[in-house]
Amino acid sequence: MATILKDDRFSRTGISEAEWKVRIDLAAFYRLSALYGWDDFIYTHISARVPGPDHHFLINPFGLMFDEITASSLVKVDLDGNVIGESDYGINYAGYVIHSAIHGARDDAHYIVHFHSADGMAVSAHAEGLLPLNQRALALIPRLSYHDYEGVALNLDERERLVADLGDTKVMLLRNHGTLALGASPGEAWSGIYQLESACTAQVRSLSVGRDNVLIAPEKAQAEVKRQMSRERQPVEGRRTHYDLVWEAALRKASRQAAGYDA
Repeated sequence: MATILKDDRFSRTGISEAEWKVRIDLAAFYRLSALYGWDDFIYTHISARVPGPDHHFLINPFGLMFDEITASSLVKVDLDGNVIGESDYGINYAGYVIHSAIHGARDDAHYIVHFHSADGMAVSAHAEGLLPLNQRALALIPRLSYHDYEGVALNLDERERLVADLGDTKVMLLRNHGTLALGASPGEAWSGIYQLESACTAQVRSLSVGRDNVLIAPEKAQAEVKRQMSRERQPVEGRRTHYDLVWEAALRKASRQAAGYDA
């Protein structure tokens, strides 16, 4: 059973309704990631932009595991890394470097997620990157970017190169490092990281039989999937989007299996 923090150090005092909604979604994102085994002890990070003009974002307190995160325990920081409000915990500086770079550069980066999963790290270290081995990978490859490894993300000047490599994409492999996805909504970011992590796991399993015995998807099929995925999904007024449905389902799972994230 997931841990539920009941600690007077974490409070909803002074938090607007709009920010509280984001905090609940982000805390659920952390709990779900733990359920899927994508957490990394107290390391790696997911962030969310706080509604309003101040360019603040929320991130995990450094020292808590993903299955301990609650809405009230999240730490609010500005783009310079200053903690806004009171917190007994600091933040992971590498998380600040990565997330501040993208939040500062991309208006559509409301949610950003970065993992060190075993399969994600394995594919990030593969010379060929993500291979066209299955339908999920084929859908991702045309919109997947890469950023070369420069060491632990502690140097502020790496932010410019990270943003440049990301371009206008929303899923990325950080070479020799891990996975990253972003979205304008929690559902879009969750969809991106779920598809990327799943594609990486499928590749690791496929290559376990040897590279020579793996069937690469036909080029014609690759082109067709690219064409299919390039078609704009126009939202219908009054109807929930694909990402809405994804996130509603994810929240139901979090409520069933990781209750307490909204505390």
